Amino acid sequence: MNANTRTFLIALTMLAAGIAIGWTVASQRAVDHAASATAPSPAKAERKVLYWYDPMVPTQKFDKPGKSPFMDMELTPRYADEGEQAKGGVAVSPQAVQSLGVRLATVEKMNINESIDAVGSLGLNERDISIVQARANGFVEKVYARAPGDVIAAGAPLADLLLPEWVAAQREFLAVKGLGDEALTAASRQRLGLLGMPASLLAQVERTGQVQGNQTVTAPAGGVIVELMVRAGMTVSQGMSLARINGLGSLWLELAVPEAQAGAVRTGQAAQARFVAYPGEVFKGRVSAILPESNRESRTLRVRIDLPNPGQRLKAGMFAQVALQGPSMQAIVVPSEAVIRTGKRALVYVVDEPGRYRPVEVDVGAEVDGKLVVRSGLVAGQQVVASSQFLIDSEASLRGVLANAPTAPTAPASGKRP
Repeated sequence: MNANTRTFLIALTMLAAGIAIGWTVASQRAVDHAASATAPSPAKAERKVLYWYDPMVPTQKFDKPGKSPFMDMELTPRYADEGEQAKGGVAVSPQAVQSLGVRLATVEKMNINESIDAVGSLGLNERDISIVQARANGFVEKVYARAPGDVIAAGAPLADLLLPEWVAAQREFLAVKGLGDEALTAASRQRLGLLGMPASLLAQVERTGQVQGNQTVTAPAGGVIVELMVRAGMTVSQGMSLARINGLGSLWLELAVPEAQAGAVRTGQAAQARFVAYPGEVFKGRVSAILPESNRESRTLRVRIDLPNPGQRLKAGMFAQVALQGPSMQAIVVPSEAVIRTGKRALVYVVDEPGRYRPVEVDVGAEVDGKLVVRSGLVAGQQVVASSQFLIDSEASLRGVLANAPTAPTAPASGKRP
């Protein structure tokens, strides 16, 4: 055997030995890996089961495993260490955060001006009403061209009346005056005044010595004629109403405020009204009365606003969009979409650290410009989940993560003006 052949055989032998050793090592590792996979984990073996539950109804707990009475599935164990993890909130991976589209918002402390938006309609101011009556018994000789709905000025004539009682009383007065007895003259003059004769007409009779049996009834104040009860030729008696005139210097704007917001309405509160007839223009007034009875059908409170009407541009019956301005105050606010309302409570999910979210029960107040006032439960600077929080809330329910009830207000709203 030459040297080359011997060298070849030695190399071949060494190659075969290496393959055998490698196969043995690989086989042993596979056996060890399989043994470690099938062997119970010491950590898992030591895990303590608190109770069993149905993932579809996580609030119902069971003392032992078995079939769920709600679904045809096995009950799931709840371990003690999972309970400790639940206290820290819900952990969501960055991949899940991205796929769910989780968006965060910062809890803010800001000055807000709480306002109430409502609709209302204009009506006549029933405190500004004038009644025209007959001063004595007589007859209607003439009615001027007036009708209900006409707008008249103060002093505008309405009707001419013939009053026989005044004629007799004036003749008696002129006769007594001719006697020169001042006491009797004064008594007769007073009788004319008690019959309702205006002082200007009495002065004219005394100055001219002529009896004036006709009276022109005029409007005591300007406004709209609501009722006109006098017609030519009719007989009138003392105290009979001839016309009813409603002033137009100011109007009543009556609002329908929902009961849920009625507690924020105050007498004297500033109001801003906008009308379709005057786009871009704001009419300002104040709450003059809060009526004591609400509407049983619409569950709204009637609120009355005195609205000045310069130039009589506003007309009764017009509809208005009204904003009642509240006092400016500082408050903790979050976006309205960040709050989950369950009917019994309100929840937000606070970011404890990136990827971990904790439910917090909050006490919310009014909504202002898309933000909710938080009376307690949060502090300024915290981050909360503003979108996809319902998916996180479902995961928290499955894991049994509970929210703590709010305690004392963390940043109470102040009614003081800044």
